[in-house]
This record gives sequence, structure tokens and C-alpha cells, in this order.
Amino acid sequence: MVRTRKERKAENTIKLQQPDRSGPTGATLLELAQERKLFEQADREQGKRRPKENDDDDDEDAAIPPTVDRIMETLLWSISLAMLHFTFDLLVQRQYAMEISWSQIATRTVQAFAVFFLLLYVLHPHSSSPVLLPGLPLRYQNHLRQAIFFATSIYTGCYLIYITNEYGYMAILKRSPPLGCLWIWSVFELNLPLAVLSLACAAGFFFQGGYTIR
Repeated sequence: MVRTRKERKAENTIKLQQPDRSGPTGATLLELAQERKLFEQADREQGKRRPKENDDDDDEDAAIPPTVDRIMETLLWSISLAMLHFTFDLLVQRQYAMEISWSQIATRTVQAFAVFFLLLYVLHPHSSSPVLLPGLPLRYQNHLRQAIFFATSIYTGCYLIYITNEYGYMAILKRSPPLGCLWIWSVFELNLPLAVLSLACAAGFFFQGGYTIR
């Protein structure tokens, strides 16, 4: 693009010079904030807010009483075991080609739920009720629970294996669903070494008796 004579003359009149590197003459924003103590005021306001937030968290934690929390946890476990009982009951009847009676299955499921709720409320460990046996030192309470669940898991597992191989189908129809649920629950409540030992005992009983999976 061709420049005109006036444009070239205007460029020659602009003088080049270094920028001003001298510091600011007036007070900076940081200095003004320090003079007016804005940072201290912000810290005080933040300190006032924190206790309020902590109180809100404490209120949320205290919103559910320990007894209610225990009942809700028991309900969750009981519903899960009752649904497992429902499934086992249905599968056993299907296995023996029985006519499905949904009303009877539902009745047995409700009965199993009531039994599971009672057992879970008493035996399932919860922070609100660590004492299972009054008079026993607290450090032995968990050992007592583990002993109960260990004995239950061995008994229910071995007995379930025994009846499915030695009894008739009517006994299997009635006893295998609750026994299966109790076996699974008791193994879940055990710590890992005892759970593995319990399953090993059931496996040993199975092979020692010469039973087969049919």
C-alpha cells in the first residue's frame, strides 16, 4: 500500500522513549487494605462462620439417634435376608417341579423377616449397643459374637449339606431356605480367618460324608 507524504511525516514526528520504571508514588491497594485492617476483619468474619458450619455438621450427625440408626441398619439387613429367603424358597420349589404358591412364599418370607429382624437386632454388632452379654468385660464382647457366629455357621452349613443328601424333598423344601440364609449371614458376620475356617469345616464335612452335588 502506498503511503502518502503526510503519513510519512507524522511517523517521523513520533519520538521513541523508554517506559517509566519508577515505583508508584501513592499507596498501593495492599497498603490501603492493611491500613484499614481489612484482612483482620475478613479473618474475624471467617472465624465466626466456622463454628456455625461445625454446629450445622454436628446437628446433622445428631439428627439420627443411635437407636434409630440401629433399627434402620437392622431393617436393611433383615430385608436383604428376607429377599434371599424368598429367592431360595422359589428356587427349591422350581427344582422339585412344585406348583408355585406365591401366597405361601410371601407368608414364609414375612415370617423369616420377623425372625431375622429379632436375631439381627440382638446379635449384629452396632456402636450404640456393644454389650451382648451383661457382666462380660467389653473387650470380650466381640469375641463372644464371633464365637456364636462361628458355631452357627458350622452347624447350619453342615446340617444343610446333611439334609439335602439324606432327607426327602419335603424336608428340603421347608428347611433349606432358612438354613441357607442363616449360613450366609453367619459367615458374613465373621472376620476373614474364621470365615475361611468355617467354610473349610463345611467342605471337610461334605467330602468326609462322601456326598455329591446333585
